[in-house]
Amino acid sequence: MPASRSHFVRTLPSQRRRGFSLVEALVALTIMTMAGSVMLLAIESCLTSTSDAVDKLIADGMANQLLDEISVRRFMAVGDTPLTISGPSATEAAASGRQLFNDLDDYKNVSSMPAKGIWGETLGTGNDSGGARNTNFCIPSTQFTRWRQRVDIYFVSATDHSQKLTSGTSYYRAVEVNIEYVATTGSVKPLAKRRRVYAYLPPHT
Repeated sequence: MPASRSHFVRTLPSQRRRGFSLVEALVALTIMTMAGSVMLLAIESCLTSTSDAVDKLIADGMANQLLDEISVRRFMAVGDTPLTISGPSATEAAASGRQLFNDLDDYKNVSSMPAKGIWGETLGTGNDSGGARNTNFCIPSTQFTRWRQRVDIYFVSATDHSQKLTSGTSYYRAVEVNIEYVATTGSVKPLAKRRRVYAYLPPHT
């Protein structure tokens, strides 16, 4: 009978299993936190830019709407001279809004916050006829709380309409509409500015 064969068991050195040390885990966590913060800042910046763009688009529409309203008015009040900008009469100024304004002079130094429509209603709440809009179709009450609309009327040079004059020596007037956001601190952020120039044409005799 053959001699029993000896069995040798070859023992291999145990392979060391490597894991994350506490320091490595902390470093990885720190990197992930920083990356997340950067992503959140980028998202916040993107949302802010989008919100600003929407506000400016709405404000530009407001400015154009007010300019369109002004553009169908007379150059000046009956009996006035084209070389003065008198402002609204006592009756026109006492109205709830601008519904009695009938010439450019009436819009001198018009300023309201929040921005208002022709009937004196906060924009987004009226029905364009002096009444209130159905509440289901009104904008949020705080939407334009800090928004201001402001009108400036001044004379400009007959040969250079970009040149503002300090007195009435020209038959050309510029009407400038500004829509602004007024913060609670008093700082003013321009949202839109629109400007048109109007000329006085003397009646033919």
